Amino acid sequence: MAEVILDQIHKTYPGGFKAVDNVSLHIPDQQFVVLVGPSGCGKSTTLRMVAGLEEITGGTIRIGDRVINDVAPKDRDIAMVFQNYALYPHMNVYKNMAFGLLLRRRHGFWDNPLWAVAAPGKYRAAREEREAIDERVRGAAETLGITALLNRRPKELSGGQRQRVAVGRAIVRRPKAYLFDEPLSNLDAKLRVQMRSEIKKLHKQMQTTTIYVTHDQEEAMTLGDRVVVMKDGRIQQADSPFNVYEHPANRFVAGFVGMPPMNFFDGRLVSEGGQLFFVDGANRVPLPPATAAKLASRAGGEVVFGVRAEGLHPAAEGEAGTIRIRVAVVEPLGDRMDVIGETERGAHVVCRVDARARVSEGGMLPLRVDHDRAHFFETGDVGRNLLLS
Repeated sequence: MAEVILDQIHKTYPGGFKAVDNVSLHIPDQQFVVLVGPSGCGKSTTLRMVAGLEEITGGTIRIGDRVINDVAPKDRDIAMVFQNYALYPHMNVYKNMAFGLLLRRRHGFWDNPLWAVAAPGKYRAAREEREAIDERVRGAAETLGITALLNRRPKELSGGQRQRVAVGRAIVRRPKAYLFDEPLSNLDAKLRVQMRSEIKKLHKQMQTTTIYVTHDQEEAMTLGDRVVVMKDGRIQQADSPFNVYEHPANRFVAGFVGMPPMNFFDGRLVSEGGQLFFVDGANRVPLPPATAAKLASRAGGEVVFGVRAEGLHPAAEGEAGTIRIRVAVVEPLGDRMDVIGETERGAHVVCRVDARARVSEGGMLPLRVDHDRAHFFETGDVGRNLLLS
């Protein structure tokens, strides 16, 4: 077990495409870190550079006290679980899990009964080594609930069982760090939820530094001690799941994390009579004193107002300071429902309300803003959160 440190790492491909751009990240020992972002954001490339499967164009990677830039993948003391499982089809489950350990045996040459007489000491050491490997494999199989599958080949297993075998092959290694590259993307939704919980329990048992890559933000939020959101090869925010959701660093993070995505309104801050308002067409929202104090210097300028679906609540007709939308669709979700509509200026809005609320498609709905959950961003796709500065 060891900390992993990425210090200003770059990856530029022939032709000048920069897949990873100046990424620095400190992952403490035993922490579970999830890299998340849209396709092409550089998360898998970053993981593959840690694994040694991609050359580093610049920067330094350390595992523990050792710089591993030029260390061969097999000597980095890491274990990786791939998206496509990467199991050997001609080997049964036991041999797939044991294979990496058998390759690293110190006394494998002497593991033959013919040496029992000629070199009894070495033969005994070889047998003890094999017994230790057997204990590790069977222990991992028991932990993952696949003991009954040890004699089967991969083609005889379901997707979930193959994924467990791939994870088992990694954990028998007892490496300094585990790397997971979208390991659950080939599984159906129900199995993904089940395996997600098993991976989290496994990490608590193993207490080994883990880097996990996914494009699924729900997976990232439920698994990670820390979530690293990436875009265009750069880290946008690295923080706890709670802070990434409740205190996004910029508009991109706010829009990427959360389902449904955060609502955004383009407008202007207007100061009148000692009160600061956010104005978006006919919508005129007064800001509370704490928010107004932080944004006072921006009065008269354009900003992006952001609020999540659960931060908007149906208001009484005629109530001041609301955002009015025309309801297009109502989606029942059991005890709640999503109300989807548009403002006068065409901003797409989703609010999540109690299923018993009286909302009619095609009608107008005034929405009250929960300012404790509201954000203001600079204009642009990655405009920074003005309330965090």
